[in-house]
Amino acid sequence: MPELTIVIVSYNTRDHLAACLRSLHEPPPAVGHDIVVVDNASSDGSEEAARAWPEVRVIQSGANLGFAKANNLGIRASAGEFVLLLNSDAVVPPGAVDALVADLRAHPDAAIVGPRIVDGHGVPEISFGRMIGPLVELRRKHLMHAYAQRRPGAVRRVSRMLAREGHHDWVSGACLLARRSAAEEVGLFDERYFMYNEDVDFCAAIRARGHKVRFTPSVEIVHHRGRSVATNRPAVSAAYRQSQIAFYEKHRPAWVPLLKAYLRAKGLSPD
Repeated sequence: MPELTIVIVSYNTRDHLAACLRSLHEPPPAVGHDIVVVDNASSDGSEEAARAWPEVRVIQSGANLGFAKANNLGIRASAGEFVLLLNSDAVVPPGAVDALVADLRAHPDAAIVGPRIVDGHGVPEISFGRMIGPLVELRRKHLMHAYAQRRPGAVRRVSRMLAREGHHDWVSGACLLARRSAAEEVGLFDERYFMYNEDVDFCAAIRARGHKVRFTPSVEIVHHRGRSVATNRPAVSAAYRQSQIAFYEKHRPAWVPLLKAYLRAKGLSPD
């Protein structure tokens, strides 16, 4: 049985999936591992690109199941002690996977660890945070807007945040290493989420069982954000709203009527 299983969900990201898989082979992680690609009925040859690597196991889901359900398929079809969830538009530098596994092994109180994530230009993402709520979302939105505009104060603040390792409420599902035992303890991902917020919900479930969620800046991966959703932005926007409402119904039910009223006022019907 491999020590690590790497699960990659793909939906019409052929070129980026090929680059992701190449980064996992040149060179491969030293830790014993297998790679499972779950293809959500791509129409661009993503499945064929994955099958070009004989040692990669490909699962054809037969439909666009979304992120949570497809990841669950990959996790259930594998057996590694650790599970690395990796976006298909991510590139993993040499040694990064081994360093993440070493970090989780060195912190037995943690069940999840996430690395520092940068975009294709080397600009870091804010890839962790506090539990989602109205005020938290508002503050995060303002910070991300200022950071995207490269305002000096926001850049300094984010730089300080990303320089410190520590425990957080959640880390990004773009690259998330989990102990299988803890993932199975919480029933894997909640499949009500098609896309977005499933990683925050998953980390919340893990923390509720007494485990910690870590961020480490000593490991870095590259994430070409948005490649898997760029082809159908209206559908992606609708999926985000649905996931946001599902999250609030589960974790912040008192705020659901106000959230729905806000979305309707913005012309973003939640129904």
